[in-house]
Amino acid sequence: MISQITIPSLDQALAEMGAAGLRLDAMGSCEASAGNISVALAGGSADGLDGGLDGGLAGCLAGQVERLFPNSEPYELPVAAEALAGWTVLVTGSGSRLRDIAAKPGATVGAVTVGPDGCGALLRTAPDRGFATPTSEFNSHLAVHVEQVAARGLTWHAVVHAQPPHLVALSHRPDLADSADPAAFWRRIVRWEPETIVQLPEGVALLPFMVPGSEALGQASVEAMRTYRVVVWAKHGLLVRSEAGPLKAVDLIEYVETGAMYDQVNTACGSPSQGLTDAEIRQVADAFGVTAGLF
Repeated sequence: MISQITIPSLDQALAEMGAAGLRLDAMGSCEASAGNISVALAGGSADGLDGGLDGGLAGCLAGQVERLFPNSEPYELPVAAEALAGWTVLVTGSGSRLRDIAAKPGATVGAVTVGPDGCGALLRTAPDRGFATPTSEFNSHLAVHVEQVAARGLTWHAVVHAQPPHLVALSHRPDLADSADPAAFWRRIVRWEPETIVQLPEGVALLPFMVPGSEALGQASVEAMRTYRVVVWAKHGLLVRSEAGPLKAVDLIEYVETGAMYDQVNTACGSPSQGLTDAEIRQVADAFGVTAGLF
């Protein structure tokens, strides 16, 4: 059963995707057509859901989807999505620029409506569609949506992939990637601002390099996101999830990218500062009542 009926309108979801794309562009985290965003929304199928959401709400979203994305074609889902039966997943198109979503949502975003069996789907698009297929990394997005919706009873869920430059540069360092200390990479990020441990007390996961769009990367991301909301793809970028929308996911990206930036500046200056100590990080966590899992 779905825990609460808090579904944004299609226009609201697209507006958040647009604002998220502009913010990532301003951060230099989605050069050219790099990066992708998806938002899963309960409802959007004329058939409604099997349970938890009444047909009126599902039908309302379905009407919005058909209005903005009137063209449709069969679509083969990259992973099975039984937990999303009757849902619609807004997803950026392959080759689309995230900075263009706000001004041209129809050209950059498609709506994948999952069938009642969770296997078949329709790809709905706008008349000004500017892409052939959803992003090549939709398999990772969809698998994370499925896992989180099934486990948490959500009504919407956002996944964002971006390539923030300071964080990516940090993920290239073999002394961090190969460290026996699971907190080594996170420590380099979290030690610069007290807010970071409060916003991300669980830390981040650092995955080894895997081919973008591969099944191995998708599965590893799903497993890591059972614990972490931010998963760093070494030498590539990161994947972030949020049950409060794409802008909240971008907030988390800002925190980790800022920490990586401070660390890079400190290294360039000869590492004159150690930043916050582990003891100080624990003090902040205790003061704000969060459990700092990696400390």
